[in-house]
Amino acid sequence: MRLALLLLALLPLAAQQQRVAIHAGRLLDVRTGNYRNDVYIVIQDDKVVALDPTAPAGARVIDLSKQTVLPGLCDCHAHVLGDQKDWSPTAGLLMSSAQAALWGVRNLREWMTRGFTMLREAGESDLGYAQIALRDSVEKGLIPGPRMKVAGNFVSVTGGHGDADILSPDQALPRRINLADTVGDVDRTVRRDIKYGADWIKLMATGGVMDPLSDFNVQELSDEQMAEAVNVAHRAGKKVMAHAEGKAGIRAAVNAGVDSIEHGIVLDDEIAATMVKKGTWLVPTLYTFEEGVELGASRGMTPVMLEKGRAALKLRRAGFDIAIRQGVRMVYGVDAEPEVAPKEFDALVRYGLKPLQAIQAATINAAEMLGMSAQTGTIEPGKFADIIAVDGDPLQDVRTMEHVRFVMKGGEVFRALN
Repeated sequence: MRLALLLLALLPLAAQQQRVAIHAGRLLDVRTGNYRNDVYIVIQDDKVVALDPTAPAGARVIDLSKQTVLPGLCDCHAHVLGDQKDWSPTAGLLMSSAQAALWGVRNLREWMTRGFTMLREAGESDLGYAQIALRDSVEKGLIPGPRMKVAGNFVSVTGGHGDADILSPDQALPRRINLADTVGDVDRTVRRDIKYGADWIKLMATGGVMDPLSDFNVQELSDEQMAEAVNVAHRAGKKVMAHAEGKAGIRAAVNAGVDSIEHGIVLDDEIAATMVKKGTWLVPTLYTFEEGVELGASRGMTPVMLEKGRAALKLRRAGFDIAIRQGVRMVYGVDAEPEVAPKEFDALVRYGLKPLQAIQAATINAAEMLGMSAQTGTIEPGKFADIIAVDGDPLQDVRTMEHVRFVMKGGEVFRALN
């Protein structure tokens, strides 16, 4: 009995000793854009418990007094499997699911190093769902990595942007289960993704750039197919994203009720107004089109793919201008290798957002779209201690976000200040 009472009396002291206090020179409130100077972020276990002017007695202090401190970032258009610098159309056919997953372990580490403590995985061609295994392995503590919400396979038509078989007809692969040419096919493919643990359903509403087959201006899945996908997914409590670049496909996906439009190159005022009315998010992925044109030839893009990339880039700014003018809600997404994930901040600002808006896209907006506003997106008591630090003032020069100096996820330091 005495021993039990002694242990009980020591519990508050033990809890106190577990606390960590980050001394933030400047803490950015990403909601308002205001800074709070010389504040201590008090952390216990994986949560923020207080923001105080002094450190609690006995707390271990992490000195970020010369840095700007922000919430951990979220890339909401990430493809985590395989070598993300191999853009050849056969890349997925030359790598096993196991090897792609091992690349994924490496890729998750790279995102974390750059301050991305959360990802929305935007779909894969892997029929073994290695991206879901990676999500679950991070949750179980088997591997380090960002928190993840994941899509399953690409729901695509035969010959569409998500058809991995680019071989000649006499060498064709067995038909893959993600291909959906009828409403019934869509029902089956969506239910399969849900069965194996997908958080999001990824629809290929239009063709795309990174394949030799499709036209990004052409709608691929029909209006009825996308409506059925949304119906099945929402009934199961899942969300739907749509790769949609051309005007007809964007309009059809928005009218079908998808939760987010990926890329959205050829937006017009009517579509943008409908997105605002419906609350549809836009994940514009600006930088990936620039990088594709610049580096595509050296990374395996075919001449056809490069030509499409150049055409898409020419259309990119007009659609984004319309999205800004209409007030479409935007979320940060890169659609590129993790090494360049922070470069989307500069692209968003160059195309017209203010630095604070670009940072909000990767924090509070991302958290809201993912349904995680109560857990992440800001540095507040009760939320995960997902915290990063940079030198300088990102509201004056958003490119400082490309040089993250400190990363903490859930109270654990992943990258220490050095």
